[in-house]
Amino acid sequence: MFVDQVKIYLKSGDGGDGMVAFRREKYVPKGGPAGGDGGKGADIIFQVDEGLRTLMDFRYQRHFKAKKGENGMSKNMHGKNAEDLIIKVPPGTVVRDEDTNEVIADLVRHGQRAVIVKGGRGGRGNTRFATPANPAPEISEKGEPGQERYVVLELKLLADVGLVGFPSVGKSTLLASVSAAKPKIADYHFTTIVPNLGVVVSEDQRSFVMADLPGLIEGAHQGAGLGLQFLRHIERTRVIVHVIDMSALEGRDPYDDFVTINNELAQYNLRLTERPMIIAANKMDMPDAAENLQKFKEKLQEDIPIYPISAATRQGIRELLFAIADLLEETPSFLLSHEEEEEFRVVYKHEKEEVPFTITRDPDGAFVLSGEKIERLFKMTDFSRDESVRRFARQLRSMGVDDALRERGAKDGDTVRLMEYEFEFID
Repeated sequence: MFVDQVKIYLKSGDGGDGMVAFRREKYVPKGGPAGGDGGKGADIIFQVDEGLRTLMDFRYQRHFKAKKGENGMSKNMHGKNAEDLIIKVPPGTVVRDEDTNEVIADLVRHGQRAVIVKGGRGGRGNTRFATPANPAPEISEKGEPGQERYVVLELKLLADVGLVGFPSVGKSTLLASVSAAKPKIADYHFTTIVPNLGVVVSEDQRSFVMADLPGLIEGAHQGAGLGLQFLRHIERTRVIVHVIDMSALEGRDPYDDFVTINNELAQYNLRLTERPMIIAANKMDMPDAAENLQKFKEKLQEDIPIYPISAATRQGIRELLFAIADLLEETPSFLLSHEEEEEFRVVYKHEKEEVPFTITRDPDGAFVLSGEKIERLFKMTDFSRDESVRRFARQLRSMGVDDALRERGAKDGDTVRLMEYEFEFID
């Protein structure tokens, strides 16, 4: 089974908690604070493994949770950083954020890595909070929570040559006749529903990867049939071989087929029209094929090379493979629309400033605080120690939470909720 799109959940490791500790060794007067910092939580990193061909493994494991950093220890010993979680993906994997549809990573080369979610930083121990005014603080931080997100993985095949065309024009037969691939072939009308890859070697020992992709129909760029699944894979091919049924046994006009498929490619992604194309006029062993080819040439206004072939009898296959190999030698790989040449330039993107908190009201009249920043501060506060609680109150005040609550009408004794906890507002 070929799997080319899957949604998974990722949770990076939380940071380790900082520690409150003091030196109490003999002969060490006024020992002072000695609580170490927590270790960093594990990142989740995707790494390309050229031995993988599909996303099948993700059908059985869709939740990945990385390890937490080690807690800080006494004697100023820092906790150990957690080991990053490495997830192997096949070349050609595009990682998108499910909520924003933003491309997080485009992984194509063997060994290429991308950090998808970052681990939380370790909480600071009480040594970090010592000041001349407070030389023995009983304050420490809990580890920062790790990031979590749902991502969608899409696999775009890394084939050199893509066979395009309507269903049942002979793409699978052509691939089977020139490589060791064994796609499904039958004498009834059906379309390939998963891409097939085959390594092709011409007589002069030049090799390339050819993909027999799901058949297109009109409206494919809008999702009709298997259109979007097909078009996702054609994006990376360097040369397009347009297979056309010249026998017209299906009752379609060969030239109309050619125009329709090209229109679908352009509607999906205009850059696909930049790809060099070869026309494989297939089924030339059938009656009327030669006459139909002549009519096709008369209608064709573009300068595209045409090779009459019969995939079933291997007629014209040798010349077609030589032409493809020649074209590949002079055709560079194409960048996708979102790819940037990072070696030559740095792209700075405007990031929306994070809103520190929002205030809403529950039906019972309680004020509800929410927001990524304020929730992160809350999770990193050790509420078992009074000094930490007072520090959290100061942080809220400096963020403007107190003033914002007063503006919303909060009075002495009103309930304020933050996550699953409740506080009393004191003016």
